[in-house]
Amino acid sequence: MSDTAGKIPVLILDGGLGTTLEDVFHKDISHALWSAKPIDEDPEVIIAAHLAFLRAGANVILTSTYQCAYSTFERAGYSREDARRIMLKSVELAREAKRRYLEEIAHEREHGGTTTPPPPRDVRIALSLGPFGATLYPTQEFDGVYPPPFGPQQSGATDGTNAFDDTPEGRAQEVAAIDALADFHYERLRVFADDAETWNSVDFIAFETVPLKREIYAIREAVRRFQDEGSQDGEGSRGVQTKPWWISTDYPDGRFPEAKAGRVHLTATEVAKAVLQDETGAIVWGYGINCTGTEFLKGLLKEARPVAKQYLEKHGRRPWLILYPNRGDVYNPETQSWYKRGREGSPWAKDLCAVVIENLESGAWEGVIAGGCCKTGPEEIAGLTKELHAWL
Repeated sequence: MSDTAGKIPVLILDGGLGTTLEDVFHKDISHALWSAKPIDEDPEVIIAAHLAFLRAGANVILTSTYQCAYSTFERAGYSREDARRIMLKSVELAREAKRRYLEEIAHEREHGGTTTPPPPRDVRIALSLGPFGATLYPTQEFDGVYPPPFGPQQSGATDGTNAFDDTPEGRAQEVAAIDALADFHYERLRVFADDAETWNSVDFIAFETVPLKREIYAIREAVRRFQDEGSQDGEGSRGVQTKPWWISTDYPDGRFPEAKAGRVHLTATEVAKAVLQDETGAIVWGYGINCTGTEFLKGLLKEARPVAKQYLEKHGRRPWLILYPNRGDVYNPETQSWYKRGREGSPWAKDLCAVVIENLESGAWEGVIAGGCCKTGPEEIAGLTKELHAWL
């Protein structure tokens, strides 16, 4: 399999970094910063986790910044200056893992070492940016219940509601919520873009596990601001070159978290249109699904593919598809614990590979980036690498 998206349109993403730190490296990350906690306290374990995925066959690694934001660091007792330093350090650690890995495989080739499948010759770094809900405690990326002004006021019978009322007042509150969420995502994006060495190390921007349609709109608006601010020559904000970027949504139990009046959940078609089609904000490069069981992917993507084909008609190019399902285990944010209910290793990899092949053959996507999310470790990524190499 080629390592470049231009030849064979498949790239292999890593697995769940936070759960790998727990399961493989036996680190306690039950903390407001989650996988960002070791960045400053134990940076070598972050590098080791990245290397484990690269050795398993991944050629795209996500930074340990999923829950990073000024608000999460503030809650954990850090200053803004330290928060910024640690966020930038996360990219530095991914860059160091990439350097060590490429040096390692160069040494192996020099001394006649071979592996099957062959190791990737190229490594790309994706900046991981979780939703606003990932910065809350307990986290809300699976429920999407955000406090005002980011979400509706919770009181009595409306507890657990994650959508605004379809009234003039509710619609006005939703507009304000989109603005507030756009500010949140823009501020965080600027942290990385304002440091040239950091930004030049990043190949992709991954907005992940987004549970709400209004947050999809907010991310697109934040990227539009970033691209347009001071842009004169096709470069982005303040002369910074833009990167390929995607929005990935999640479907706990096969349903998008946002529910309209009457607790009717948005369909996968509506979500795909919000990402790829609706006239709001910047035009996204890729559409993703993450932290969702593999058993739901086939049906969800059946709804998304017609929207992807409409994207082609409108923009003259196909979007990329990014798939990184979890292993199927169930997370309880209150206890910060997992209940095992998934398919490990080879069965998980076979399930995902079948979905990747179906979507490559559909003609709806420019290419596919495939990997894993929570509870998928190097074993699952090694299995996926093997399955994809056998097909390609």
